[in-house]
Amino acid sequence: MSNLVEFKHITKRFPGVVALNDINMELNEGEVHVLIGENGAGKSTLMKILSGAYAQDEGELLIHGQVIKKNSPILSSSLGIGMIYQELNLIPELSIMKNIFLGNEKKKGIFDDKDYMYKESKKYLDMLHLDIAPETLVKELSTGTQQMVEIAKAISKNSRVLVLDEPTSSLTEAEIKELFSIIRMLKEQGVGMFYISHRLEELYEIGDRVTIMRDGIKVGTYKLDEIEMNEMIEKIAGRKIENLYPRNPIDKPGECVLEIKGCSGDGFSDIHMKVYAGEIVGLSGLMGAGRTELARAVFGIDDYYEGEILLGGEKYKKNNPKEAVKAGIGLLPEDRKLQGLALKKNIRENMVISVLSSLNKNGLINTKKEKEVCNGYVESLQIATPTIEKLAGFLSGGTQQKVVIAKWLMANLKLFIFDEPTRGIDVGAKSEIYKLMDELVHQGAAVLMISSDLPEILGMSDRIYVMAQGKITGELSREEADQERVLTYAYKQGGGQ
Repeated sequence: MSNLVEFKHITKRFPGVVALNDINMELNEGEVHVLIGENGAGKSTLMKILSGAYAQDEGELLIHGQVIKKNSPILSSSLGIGMIYQELNLIPELSIMKNIFLGNEKKKGIFDDKDYMYKESKKYLDMLHLDIAPETLVKELSTGTQQMVEIAKAISKNSRVLVLDEPTSSLTEAEIKELFSIIRMLKEQGVGMFYISHRLEELYEIGDRVTIMRDGIKVGTYKLDEIEMNEMIEKIAGRKIENLYPRNPIDKPGECVLEIKGCSGDGFSDIHMKVYAGEIVGLSGLMGAGRTELARAVFGIDDYYEGEILLGGEKYKKNNPKEAVKAGIGLLPEDRKLQGLALKKNIRENMVISVLSSLNKNGLINTKKEKEVCNGYVESLQIATPTIEKLAGFLSGGTQQKVVIAKWLMANLKLFIFDEPTRGIDVGAKSEIYKLMDELVHQGAAVLMISSDLPEILGMSDRIYVMAQGKITGELSREEADQERVLTYAYKQGGGQ
């Protein structure tokens, strides 16, 4: 078995930071080599050196046994390196066929050879068991299918090495199974894959070896059948995490904070739900089940045309996020980069946005008071930053999530809606966010947690509602809930309990 890629003593520095320190690693033919570690551990930086986006300061990169002196994205691609990022690199307005051959169009004279590109695209789609026409626009595809199109695009360039960065973070259970079957097929064809993920339980299904990184250093490389998950978690975090899901249920929840009575809107229908003070209620289901649409309606972003929503027994205005915040509701959105944060603003500006009027009187900004309050939250939430003036766009996923949480903690809310709270977040930051959620409900708040991560739903929820096709299909207590029951309700056709 020969090496497809080899990193020898790779070191990469940025101003004030050693991002990679003396990294040695290799990828073999037909191997899935998993890379794990906390955000900022160096995984993405190493892969950017492979793709040619960065140049190392020390060490050697070998591709197919050849030392690469001056790598570049064009050279890397020509050597068979295919990058499939978490944020997909497709043009929604173009067809599948045009995306697959973008920048690599086959010509017949001065015109594109559409017949050839159609035939080849169909061949790659068939190879990946995708029964869709090559002329279908990408914007009409599900996220999972778009992920497969990215793989088809890489295969069309005869990629012998694939880098998959958080490939399952937006996929349904069915799409994950399909992706894993394609990964196994590619392995049999000798394709090597670097696979980056924070969802540790899935690594055992498709991984061969795992390399754990922390603070730019390689902790070690292990065969996946020789290392247990608990040991992996400790090595990632650099400390013992006794209980990943630190849920301490309250004996008797308090008042009903949120009641949804027969609500229908775009994406959901006839929803009945209650969330009490002192409890974490999980909302589970497949992608497209209507969970996020319901959360947006509760927060007032989207309208609903039937039923009513009560907070503390009282109705509040529909379709008005400002009124929702006044009523004590905060939404931590699924896409924190686009919807939860102003990436070009600093940490302080993002934190205080929900309480500007109370911190700053008569339209005058009290910067001293803002800094005082924000630094307090940086300390209590253990937000990793040298200064609150750092731009939010430069923070890791876990740190960004904590900034969004701090923003809502300042607003003294009764109900926190967490939509996919730990997606793309490392295991250490996950544990801290879970602890914070537990503390919130012990202080009398209520939490509604939407999650596609079943272990998270089962580990943190006091009660679980399951949605399918826009309807509630089941409600389970903590004692009743297990993976099989949740999935049974999630796949239930037609809705209804």
